[in-house]
Amino acid sequence: MSTDQLQQLGPALAGRYVIEHEVGRGGMATVYLADDLKHHRKVAIKVLRPELGSVLGADRFTREIRIAAGLNHPHILPLHDSGEAGGLLFYVMPFVRGESLRQKLDREGELPVEEAVRIARQVAAALEHAHSHGLIHRDIKPENVLLHEGEAMVTDFGIALGTDVSDRLTGTGLMLGTPAYMSPEQAAGERALDARSDIYSLGCMLYELLTGEPPYTGGNAQAVIVKRFTDPVPSVRRLRATVPAPVEQAIKKALAKAPADRYPSAAAFAEALIARSAANDTPSVAVLPFLNLSTDQENEFFADGITEDVISQLSKIGALRVISRTSVMAFKRRDRTLQEVAAALNVGTLVEGSVRRAGNRVRIVAQLVDTADDRHLWTETYDRELTDIFAIQTDVALQIAGALKAELSPAERSRLRKEPTTNVRAYQSYLKGRHCLLRWTQGGVDLALKHIDEAIALDPEYAMAYVLKAFAYNEMALGVAGTFQPDEAFRRAKHAIHRALEIDGNLAEAHGILGHLKFSSDFDWAGAEAEFRRALELDPNSGDVYDFYGLLLSSLERYDEALAVQRRAYELDPLAHRMDVTTTLLRAGRYDEALAAIDRVIEVEPNVALARMTRGWAYYLSGRREEGLSELRTAAEMAPDSTLYLAQYGQALGLMGRTEEAREVLRRLPLVAGDRYLSPYHLAYVHTGLGDYDRAMDCLERACDERAGGIFGIRGSFLFAPLRSHPRFQALLRKMNLA
Repeated sequence: MSTDQLQQLGPALAGRYVIEHEVGRGGMATVYLADDLKHHRKVAIKVLRPELGSVLGADRFTREIRIAAGLNHPHILPLHDSGEAGGLLFYVMPFVRGESLRQKLDREGELPVEEAVRIARQVAAALEHAHSHGLIHRDIKPENVLLHEGEAMVTDFGIALGTDVSDRLTGTGLMLGTPAYMSPEQAAGERALDARSDIYSLGCMLYELLTGEPPYTGGNAQAVIVKRFTDPVPSVRRLRATVPAPVEQAIKKALAKAPADRYPSAAAFAEALIARSAANDTPSVAVLPFLNLSTDQENEFFADGITEDVISQLSKIGALRVISRTSVMAFKRRDRTLQEVAAALNVGTLVEGSVRRAGNRVRIVAQLVDTADDRHLWTETYDRELTDIFAIQTDVALQIAGALKAELSPAERSRLRKEPTTNVRAYQSYLKGRHCLLRWTQGGVDLALKHIDEAIALDPEYAMAYVLKAFAYNEMALGVAGTFQPDEAFRRAKHAIHRALEIDGNLAEAHGILGHLKFSSDFDWAGAEAEFRRALELDPNSGDVYDFYGLLLSSLERYDEALAVQRRAYELDPLAHRMDVTTTLLRAGRYDEALAAIDRVIEVEPNVALARMTRGWAYYLSGRREEGLSELRTAAEMAPDSTLYLAQYGQALGLMGRTEEAREVLRRLPLVAGDRYLSPYHLAYVHTGLGDYDRAMDCLERACDERAGGIFGIRGSFLFAPLRSHPRFQALLRKMNLA
């Protein structure tokens, strides 16, 4: 921009901004650092080139930039202001102290694979959000990605404008985009671009992050564009052989010349990267339930406990992928071959074992089997005193890691060798408590708490016993068997988990439960996320922590990130977390994908009420209302003691105008609950369906006070979509730190 233009802009913005100096210049805009006089903050003012401004026009620019201003995503740099000043079009963004991805790339040449993939996934999440609002960026490149505290933030959506802008620009000879990253259809001047054009650009950018250069280079812009049409998609691995082949495959698909051959959405590209960068080369193992060979069948709990503790030890090793407890326990009957089990769990190796206990002696036999050729990689027999049980578990984990050539960090070795208690009797009470708890019946929970308290009485410094106690109360608060109201159950869970962390601050399980408590009870979203990240540092194989983390991200409407971590939870515990991805797809409005996912679940497990309920809403929301209502009725019939399924069926009845039937559901809910806690959250479903919005809000406000049901997920819940404009709903979101 000329000095005359700057002198023209400054006075026009007087009273609002004071321009300090130019900080950057690109093909379409000049950037200035300025003081925001009203809010006393530094901002970046981007001023469009005059020729671009003249094509757009002030009125259309103002109207269309509102689309970009409406974007609200953690990986998108927001817009503060926009307008016309001195005949020039401008928009205002936060001034980010950091560097652009281009500056980092220029300094480092190429990035580590994990970092490059992480940045690409964050940019993809930003694009998915923008695309869902009808906005195509058109100029994804390293210059337009800022790095703030290590996180990627996409900028220049203000220049992108709405999806129909290209027809007003290409005819003038002024084209949005940068040749090195431009999709073939964009380079050809096609008017109708969609999300797949941005996916192509992101693929180019990721290619450069990994190799230090874009996929197509040339002496001028025209040469680059010609190569894009004529040359095959170049291989990342020809320049950097250490890039995993699956990552290269994902990039090649993103760079396909025909849009139809690329990923259909930025989210799909991100999901492919997370799935493919999770190393197919990473050693994977599942520990099958150890057989109880003791003459006393009551020692079944002991054999199960050994299984779970070996899994827990292995899970601490970041260089392994370890299947979680719930999925392996499904194969306790040994009615399938090792190859069938390995295929079902998607692992290359299995651990088999047996436990024989007699008095204070224990005999454990364990072996590691490569299921591809039924080859034994390691086997060992331990015949020891019961007091050596923790040393045995540690040795088993270390031997398996060694057999699989998995390297351990010093911190991982230290955590593996730390004994949870020195009191064997306390350990046995702990195992009994865990065994009873996992029945998830009222009697089982009560007996579990009795055994856990026995363990704590025997060893008041037994941190994992407090963790188990917190887990029990946390599950009670979420509606699993228990006699306490959610707020009281949460209070007890918090007391136990804080005691656990006082004893040992490096317990992954404790940080995971605390993370859940922080968002479901305290509505401390940032604190919860920090706890989940810490838990995954300590135990990178915890399917439960990934699952909890996915709930948080979904509650914040960060759906692409939620899907990524929920898919990781599914990888680690495939039989426990089948439904989470489907629910998030529904919340994100991706009904076709949700239906495809839920149909796969129902093919395997046709009699799961949750699956039928989820398919009911997928049908309903995609316009197949009668089919949806039928599925919701089936779910309620499958779980006749559940107020959740009945309430959601009642809501659907109300939404379809079957008012009397819906009101009959309202009358039945207290009868179904009996002397159990009836969640006001469930009552809110039916009142919402009936259009009784004030009564629905009464119930939701009470649910918030009592921390009932899934109240933490209301912001993006499709079930409460009719309430979103209600002033009390907005006030409730503010109270929960969700607005």
